[in-house]
Order: sequence, then structure tokens, then C-alpha cells
Amino acid sequence: MSGPDDRRQLGEIESHLHHDDPRFARALDAGHPHPPREYRPRRAWLLLTTALALLAAGLTLPNGLLLAAGLVLAGVAGDLFDPHRHTRPPRHPPPRSWPR
Repeated sequence: MSGPDDRRQLGEIESHLHHDDPRFARALDAGHPHPPREYRPRRAWLLLTTALALLAAGLTLPNGLLLAAGLVLAGVAGDLFDPHRHTRPPRHPPPRSWPR
């Protein structure tokens, strides 16, 4: 009983993997693993580059708005580098309602 059931479950996992991240699944099929999508932070690198450009512009031109925007974007980019950011519980739980 475990043989066909295991194969069915593995087939479901494989189809979900091909649907979720086809590049990673193709690399596994070829025998040359490639990092999954969570570990390829392209948008984070682009945002960090933009943030550093804004920081440099804010320092070169004495403009506080550019400097502040660069710092905010650098913070957002730093958060995007965390691959497990969606799986963690929130830091601050919502406030409890007042007792009636």
C-alpha cells in the first residue's frame, strides 16, 4: 500500500514544485541544483543599488529628502534579503480588546 501512495504523493510534490519554481525544478531534474527563488534576491539588490545611489546623491547635494529616501529604501531592501520573512509570526501581536 505504501508504494503507490508514496509515488502519488511524490508526483503531487513534483507537480507543485514545477508550478511554483520551474527553474529550480529543471535544475534538479538535470542534476545541477540551482538555488530556489527565495534565495535569489534580485529585487532586493536592485532596490539596494537605488538606495545607495540616493544616499550618495543626498550626501553630494545637501538634500535631506534624498538622504532620507535612501535610508528608507535601504531598510526595505534589507528586509527583502530575508528569505523567511513571510513565515515568521508578527513581532507585535494585535492588542487585546478591553475587558467589558
